[in-house]
Amino acid sequence: MQFCDLLRMTVLLAAGGATVLGAITALAANAGNDTRTLLVAAVWWTAALVIGSILGRPGRAADAMRPLLAEARTTPTLPTDNPNRVAIARLWPLGAFALVAGVLGIFFPGVAAVGTGFAIAAALTLRAWGRAVAAIEERDGVRFYVEPGSALEPVSLVRTPGLRRGRPPGGHQPEPPPA
Repeated sequence: MQFCDLLRMTVLLAAGGATVLGAITALAANAGNDTRTLLVAAVWWTAALVIGSILGRPGRAADAMRPLLAEARTTPTLPTDNPNRVAIARLWPLGAFALVAGVLGIFFPGVAAVGTGFAIAAALTLRAWGRAVAAIEERDGVRFYVEPGSALEPVSLVRTPGLRRGRPPGGHQPEPPPA
């Protein structure tokens, strides 16, 4: 599975989890007339937006990706692993987190409220990481793939040759011939 795709799936899953957890918070707190939870949730979600936006700045994303991409093993062949299996193996903790927080949030709206904030911050932080990796892939003419492994282990990558999309090395376009 391409690393950019895994990052996009992570952002989508975190944002979807935040949406569902936010809805559970609102419904459960409204059913129990719990305005305090809604007020605290609004403050926490705003803080999570700010924190995620700061941590997700493009400069920070490039700095976060640099060591991981530098340690990628180089291979001339494409990985043959099933992308769905790699995604499930890497992302199941995020889905389990949303499920547990959602179920607990039905009975305790504060749990879903806290989970929503963490999911918002995670989605906003990781959204720029995919763009940073895509920019490096475009610049260097390579592709990064995720090696299969457990979600409890650090991610390891494989670097493969990519297509340079018709651009010469250095990024300069040739000048047209004189007419």
